[in-house]
Amino acid sequence: MTFIEKEVRVNEAIRRSEVRLIDVDGSQVGVVPIKEALALARERGLDLVEVAPNANPPVCRIMDYGKYRYQMQKKSHQKKTADVKEIKLRPRIDDHDLQLKAKNIRRFLDDGNKAKITMMLRGREATRPDLGMKVFERLIEMIEGKFAIEKKPTIEGSNITMVIAPGK
Repeated sequence: MTFIEKEVRVNEAIRRSEVRLIDVDGSQVGVVPIKEALALARERGLDLVEVAPNANPPVCRIMDYGKYRYQMQKKSHQKKTADVKEIKLRPRIDDHDLQLKAKNIRRFLDDGNKAKITMMLRGREATRPDLGMKVFERLIEMIEGKFAIEKKPTIEGSNITMVIAPGK
């Protein structure tokens, strides 16, 4: 028995004399006796589901309970996956621009996303990757807060990449 089946009362399991009824299309029918609400639900070939049991009178809705239960189970099983946001840099980036990039990276990490920082080296810049590594070091100093470097800065062809994940 799942969490949803324990909490939600359906049809004859609703033990109140009057309920506030919501129709299939979402319009309010009003406060009606439970027998009348059950009759309306059966007439439409659907179930009477208690959606707000703590209200006075409780709120019930006419709907397909099987479909509702499936959607709620699907919703409860969804896990938030971290997106990977990408920031692109150049080795000759200005301090102010680097601060703006660091601010965006902090925002990504605070939202629970990973940040992939890519530095593109073109032409003669590719012969001096050490300049790019210094920019990465400055960037790491600028980022405040808890984070974990998932992938240290590595040279891949004419790019230097690094991945930062939010800290625990």
